[in-house]
Amino acid sequence: MSSSEQIVALHKQYVMPTYAPGLVLVKGKGAKVWDADGREYLDFLSGIAVVGLGHCHPNVVKAIRRQAGQLMHVSNLYYNENQPRLAEALSTRAMNGSKCFFCNSGAEANEGMFKLARLWGHAQGKSEIVTMRNSFHGRTLAALAATGQTKYQKGFDPIPAGFTYADFNDLASVRAAITDKTVAVLVEAVQGEGGILPATPEFMTGLRSLCNEKNILLLCDEVQCGMGRTGHWFGFQAYGIEPDAFSLAKSLANGFPIGALIAGPKLSDVFQPGNHASTFGGNPLACAAALAVIETITSEGLLENATKMGELLASLLAKKTRKFSFVKTVRGKGLMLGLVLDRPAKELEVLLREKGLITIATADTVIRFLPPLCVKPAQVRKAAKIVADACAAWQQKTAGGSP
Repeated sequence: MSSSEQIVALHKQYVMPTYAPGLVLVKGKGAKVWDADGREYLDFLSGIAVVGLGHCHPNVVKAIRRQAGQLMHVSNLYYNENQPRLAEALSTRAMNGSKCFFCNSGAEANEGMFKLARLWGHAQGKSEIVTMRNSFHGRTLAALAATGQTKYQKGFDPIPAGFTYADFNDLASVRAAITDKTVAVLVEAVQGEGGILPATPEFMTGLRSLCNEKNILLLCDEVQCGMGRTGHWFGFQAYGIEPDAFSLAKSLANGFPIGALIAGPKLSDVFQPGNHASTFGGNPLACAAALAVIETITSEGLLENATKMGELLASLLAKKTRKFSFVKTVRGKGLMLGLVLDRPAKELEVLLREKGLITIATADTVIRFLPPLCVKPAQVRKAAKIVADACAAWQQKTAGGSP
């Protein structure tokens, strides 16, 4: 039995089957990973948009090692020096007068945002949140209820009440969904699990105006598209608007678990002691890792690199796949891109992995690309070539020239 086979067997025996893993990965550096049998892969998934600086970035490794030897956890009953420093770093890059609440994941950050909105609207008799069809906001029960895809909700009835759905990029649909019970509208600047669908400028600016008109909150889920992935610190910044609050997680600490809720002036002091909490949230170790991420994105110019490399990858994907009739388009922002097919994409994902490129199929017909922000031009070109080779192999698998 190989090393990989041993790990897979142990996993199947003792780990709940909530995922169906495809590789046994044991090492990573930058945009590359290696499996237990020594094979190298180009990682254009980045742990589902988590390792934004690439695997084992030395700045993050150094920060974690140093902090782990000094102080890891004290609870929020006491101050720790890293938490306010991280809050300052995020708030000053987001909205004037904003404050942060720290937790451990994207779903937890979204749950906190729902509670914050409801607490703000309680005296007005407002509690319902309008979210978008095709959205994704997490796996906890309230986050499932907010997610506008019934496939994730199946079997978990009764789903918590208080969420209604509107069509993404359709301002009239959102307006029609708002009632006198509505407290907020929740949106992703780019729908990730929904198939890499960017919001239109008209939709985002229209939502801000509509929320102002109705005296309700605009909330943004930045869990996947935040922390530089679209070429901006936060996805909503591409549209020249500010939400009333937004959530972060995934790449905030480059793989170390942390989530954050950032609230603007209208909401920054709504939570008071006893309203909300998180035992591990904002611990010194997680905050040290996140501070290293922010400092590295700044010092290495990774927002600019995300824009440049995203443009290069999008153009190469379009050029190298235009001859395949099953490829419809390439869409997205920055280094959050999707290759849209006219049929299920899972088989192509497997072919790409076999050829050494890690991606993921999403929304059934889309191959999602989420390379690290530090990705190099040569790696982008290599990935695009692998995509072209995999598409050609897929086309040849069936008689008649198409898969």
